[in-house]
Parts: sequence; C-alpha cells; structure tokens
Amino acid sequence: MWWSPGRLILVGMVLVILGFLGPLLMVLRLLESTFFLNFASYAASLAGMVMGFVGGVLYVQTHKREQDK
Repeated sequence: MWWSPGRLILVGMVLVILGFLGPLLMVLRLLESTFFLNFASYAASLAGMVMGFVGGVLYVQTHKREQDK
C-alpha cells in the first residue's frame, strides 16, 4: 500500500513544518507577506495535522489488528 500510516505521518509532519516556516519567514521579513502565501501556510498546516491524525489512527488500527491475531 503506497499510503501507509508511516508515510501519512511523515508527509503530515513535513506539511506542518512548512506551515510553521512560512509565517516565521514572513515575520523575519525574508518573505513578503501575501494573501496567497498566508493561505498556503495555513492550508499546509491544517492538511498536515489532518494527515498526521489519520496516519496515527490507521497506525493504531493496523497494530491493534496484528495484536489481536
């Protein structure tokens, strides 16, 4: 399965980090604050949290099934 729980968690973590670095670089004035960049940072952070949560749930379900066998 290409979208394994570990990959979902990893991609989610990368998106959350990007969602953090965007506003940080804007505050430090290394990037110009634009509506698109603000929205992209927010969307990356939100999508990363959702993907990480879904990956965590799938990870627990997978390991719980293996433990029950």
